[in-house]
Amino acid sequence: MAAPEVETEERALEMPPPRTGIRASARIWLRRFWKLLLIIVAIPLVLSILYRPGFIHPVSTLMLADLVALKGYDRRWVPLEEMGQIGPISVMMSEDAKFCAHNGVDWGEMRAVLNEFLNGESPRGASTITMQTVKNLFLPIGRSYVRKLVEVPLAMYFDLIYPKRRIMEIYLNVAEWGPGIYGLEAASQHYFGRPARDLTARQAALLAVTLPNPSARNPAKPSNQLNRLANRIERRARASGAYIGCIVQESR
Repeated sequence: MAAPEVETEERALEMPPPRTGIRASARIWLRRFWKLLLIIVAIPLVLSILYRPGFIHPVSTLMLADLVALKGYDRRWVPLEEMGQIGPISVMMSEDAKFCAHNGVDWGEMRAVLNEFLNGESPRGASTITMQTVKNLFLPIGRSYVRKLVEVPLAMYFDLIYPKRRIMEIYLNVAEWGPGIYGLEAASQHYFGRPARDLTARQAALLAVTLPNPSARNPAKPSNQLNRLANRIERRARASGAYIGCIVQESR
């Protein structure tokens, strides 16, 4: 009569407690999560190295989204030295006048954004051209403080391994200038019917001030506000001087 009871007790001792199984499962999923996170972090770091050679023409996440949606897009890759000077200079004066001086991040602007966040204000732009480049190449569509925090280390890494001219070249070939229109050359051809190297100072300024909101701004049919912004960028481009040394020095 006692034997079955002993056998039952032995089986009970062999079975792991339920909590042990739950902990083991949790550890497995945690390891999987960290592996996935490591892969996500590694992708832009590895692609940054692969994109460095000048013969590589990377695409943006927006361009990939257009392809997935079967929309297609217009992008005509042009090396920086073949764009002329007025287009790149105008974009730099509009988007990131300190591009040649910072390490990928404008810390003065970032402090201002942080203060606005702490005061409960909505996010505003403080992205450098380098930050916008890594955003276009690697990060999902959207706007948030979380994404900006990701942009910062990526931009510093990008600036560390890339010459400024290559960063500018990639940015000017992947930036969105309207629905399905990417890059300065495609934008110049679309809006003004001429290559980027033949843009006038006015046309270059209008294209530059279109960048912050390309879905709502049309450089070929500028509003009064867009014309006022373009006037300011034209003046800045004429007075740019040493600010633009890192993007024009090799073509002089």
